[in-house]
Amino acid sequence: MIQPILANAAVYAIENATTEGKITCLVLLVLSLFSWTIIITKFRQLTIARRATKKFMAAYSSTRDPLDIKKRGEDFDGAPAYALYERGAEELAFQLEKNPVTVKGERRISLSSYEAVKVVLEEAASAQAMSLEKGMIVLSTAVAGGPFIGLLGTVWGVMSTFAGIAASNSASLTAMAPGVAAALVATVTGLLVAIPAMFAYNFMVTTVRAITQELDGFASRYANQIEHAYVDNRDIEDKIAWALTRVEMGENTPAI
Repeated sequence: MIQPILANAAVYAIENATTEGKITCLVLLVLSLFSWTIIITKFRQLTIARRATKKFMAAYSSTRDPLDIKKRGEDFDGAPAYALYERGAEELAFQLEKNPVTVKGERRISLSSYEAVKVVLEEAASAQAMSLEKGMIVLSTAVAGGPFIGLLGTVWGVMSTFAGIAASNSASLTAMAPGVAAALVATVTGLLVAIPAMFAYNFMVTTVRAITQELDGFASRYANQIEHAYVDNRDIEDKIAWALTRVEMGENTPAI
């Protein structure tokens, strides 16, 4: 019973809407289309990110060497933490190949090379955070702007209605009702755009914040494990003594 009444009211309002009111509703419908596109796309992205991150974290926690996952060739597409891990592993492998420090027959990297790896991790974390937040501006615009655009259409429609009444010298309810009803449909459309965007925005902001915090924590953990496993942390005295030993043994390139 209620649905037919609401449908008839909407049809009646749209049919009697002014050109300005119809333009306002059209703008809101376009904004709604963009909003729902972002909602569906981001929901899918965040769902995949959470599932893939959970699998990646479980795999990473089972390893000892920070490069184990890369060596095994495992892939966790869609996980922001894995994208960060991959960038860090690539930079670490590059430093081990191009700027190695040999310590007791094992390849290590210097502190300066380690700083380069940390910079790459920070850049990767920022890039992933920006990727997660991409498109959220559309939802915030729909939440903040939708009701105001609808209100603009309503005020414009009411103004046109009163101007028409003044011109016809007729102030009856019958003369006012079509114009007011048509004007109010813009406000209703604005609210219909803003309400779903508001709920989606709040949910997605909370999810993105949780994933970003988890990503920052993993970056710190990953950098710490790289430092323990691959960075030459010997004291300067040990480095000098080791270099002198290598020179005495006839090795031309001391590893310090």
